[in-house]
Amino acid sequence: MPITSGSGVYFDGTTSARQDVIVELAPAALRIRNERGEMLAEWPYGEIEQISSPDTVLRIARRGAPTLARLEVRDPAFAAALDDMAATVDRTGTVQRRGRTKVAILVVAAVASLSVVALFALPAIATRLTPLVPQAVERHLGQAVDAQLRTMFDSATPGLPLDCGEMESEKPGHTALQTLIGRLAAAADLSTPPRTGVLRRNEINAIALPGGQIYLFDGLIAKAEAPDELAGVIAHEIGHVARRDNVKAVLETAGLSFLFGVLLGDFVGGGSVVMAARSVLQSSYSRETEAAADAYGVALMNKVGGDGNALGRILSRIADVHGSAPKILLGHPETSERVASIRSMATPGSGQPLLSAAEWSALKRICAGK
Repeated sequence: MPITSGSGVYFDGTTSARQDVIVELAPAALRIRNERGEMLAEWPYGEIEQISSPDTVLRIARRGAPTLARLEVRDPAFAAALDDMAATVDRTGTVQRRGRTKVAILVVAAVASLSVVALFALPAIATRLTPLVPQAVERHLGQAVDAQLRTMFDSATPGLPLDCGEMESEKPGHTALQTLIGRLAAAADLSTPPRTGVLRRNEINAIALPGGQIYLFDGLIAKAEAPDELAGVIAHEIGHVARRDNVKAVLETAGLSFLFGVLLGDFVGGGSVVMAARSVLQSSYSRETEAAADAYGVALMNKVGGDGNALGRILSRIADVHGSAPKILLGHPETSERVASIRSMATPGSGQPLLSAAEWSALKRICAGK
């Protein structure tokens, strides 16, 4: 049976005398009686507050009472029964556990809400905001991301600059690259012509920054066997630039704070630009986005009279050589599907490579470093 009464020690708050009392747990209030049965106090459970005390003592008082009357209960079983009646008493830690449970539920709900925002709201917001970003803002964003990327990179060859094509022996390769990008840029006819450089990095990769800067990595040039293969990759990246896929990826990955920064024109400070730079390096476009960039790239190659199938050949070679896909293939549609689609869109080229044999030879040595 539930405990409805017990013993305690009562201090009336006006004298220092202690009284041994009987405590009754009535339905709505706690009643304190002396040994003669006389009522000394009646405290509604909602007005009871717990006072600091040793672990072996439950000490309570009436909140807002005009005197400092208090009651001490030393019987653990009766203290637990009182705890059950008065929600403001937490002798057993039940209220704390309930509070922690509520906090845990709120945390889970918050994480779930953020996940929904990340999965659905941010992509939708980024998709709608991207066309509204002015070209000047995009260029400013690209410059900030470029600067951050350079702090994240270091030359794979100590003592040499990160940018290939700067040393005397590399300048013919730089000239050949500009010839190739010039033909593609003229055919693309973008409002802001894309710019292409080569970074002294061994990864097989190519990236496009907001604002039109395209970087090829030395590892990619080493794998290319013909100028049209490299041109196909550049044309694909120009497709991302033309569609502003890189801007959307940055806005989508970097989060709401970065979106607000773009709207306010202030996004180059703190960690936001770091997140933006990482999103460029690690971005995995959707299948639809990659397919659209492939289509753009093949159409551009067709337009300049190049070999539209060359992009498919280099992608197949990279996939065959590497057991795990390099970054240029991460998140992309299956290579076999991409190659089949590229072949269906490519038209017969002029039969002449987009660079002469001498220009191609020079471009292959653009990172020679001598």
